[in-house]
Amino acid sequence: MANLYLAPIEELLWPDGFSRDMWMIVDGARDRRIYPLLIESYMDYSCLYAGDLEFVLERAAPYLVQLDFESRYARRLIEEAWGHSWGVFLKCDLDMDKLRRHLRQFLRVRDTRGRILVFRYYDPRVLRTYLPTCTGEELRTVFGPIRSFFTEDESPDTLCQYRLEAGKLTTNRFRLLNAGSAV
Repeated sequence: MANLYLAPIEELLWPDGFSRDMWMIVDGARDRRIYPLLIESYMDYSCLYAGDLEFVLERAAPYLVQLDFESRYARRLIEEAWGHSWGVFLKCDLDMDKLRRHLRQFLRVRDTRGRILVFRYYDPRVLRTYLPTCTGEELRTVFGPIRSFFTEDESPDTLCQYRLEAGKLTTNRFRLLNAGSAV
């Protein structure tokens, strides 16, 4: 990501400045640099998978990361992730354990034949496709305590925001080089 996107992304994720309600689900399988980046940082993070994992799976697992406003580690993660489908952002007031519990319930789904599949909803390409297909009840379940999801669009110069309003999905797209201007 060009550094020119960082300031507009921060303005959209933290419109009121400092807050502790910004999170990212980062997909360790997307890039070998993700896991070491988390380990070397001082960010609070937790694996969405439970139990003791083999190292190969631990490196490739999805992680919930709390992003601190103006943290150099959060900035580095955003810069590295943006445009590479490393994960999705979300705004939520819950603590790490409660939010992790909410998000874990979507890791596995059943297909039409009843087979259990891994659901990589934390991939922005998947979330952008999935959310518009949900019923009102499904949206209420997925959002739960989450106020907004944010993803990169197909083009990294646009940030997508998804919110649940009156039981319906609202999607806003913002051009990053003109932060705050809707597409």
